[in-house]
Amino acid sequence: MSELLLVRHGQATPFEADTDQLSALGEAQARAAGIHLASAGLQPTDVICGPLVRQRESARLAHAAAAQLGTGGEWPAISSDPRLAEYDGDGLMQHLAPVLAAQNPEFAALLDAFEQRRDTPERNRHFQRMLEPLTDAYLRGEVTHAEVEAWADFRGRVRSFLRDLLAGPSGRTVLLFTSGGVIGVTVAAVLQAPDASALALNWRVRNASLTRLTYGGGRASLDSFNETGHLTPELQSWR
Repeated sequence: MSELLLVRHGQATPFEADTDQLSALGEAQARAAGIHLASAGLQPTDVICGPLVRQRESARLAHAAAAQLGTGGEWPAISSDPRLAEYDGDGLMQHLAPVLAAQNPEFAALLDAFEQRRDTPERNRHFQRMLEPLTDAYLRGEVTHAEVEAWADFRGRVRSFLRDLLAGPSGRTVLLFTSGGVIGVTVAAVLQAPDASALALNWRVRNASLTRLTYGGGRASLDSFNETGHLTPELQSWR
């Protein structure tokens, strides 16, 4: 049997001009994940990350923190797989949100409410209210754009990675740094749940949380989801 540990990246910068960076909190979260895993004696055979900056930096910081702890053998070098990139959140906001707003007055009101509160303490709440119907429409294919990867293509590449992983050699401990949408699709696939469940799971995945799977013989089982015990209260965040 083999083990797959999925780590969501640390907090990024979703409301900044460059959304694909780690915040100071996100950096601390990534280090905490690395220290926790190394302290628990984890000896991964593979450390893999997605291609996004927030995914790569989370892997690098966790890897470095584990090395500095010096409690066991060195983790292997980090490799990257483009199939582990998150769905195009920036594309949803830039291209699909205006399309849906033109079609749906209720969504247009939610989008306007978020824009009005973008720089207030209420922005996360209004962003989530707007984002959920937008991603639902994206999942169902009701809004599309040539520059935005379709949900089916996103889901397909994540499942392609999983198929290749499950078909690989046994006895591996794979440590994977990725994003909430990828984790949601992975867990939904293992549970044979519908696509809507992947998004519902995505909303619950906290930054730098751990999700554990056991796999072998082409099958996988979910052992835990969204572990955050290694994060102190001040290190916990969803976005």
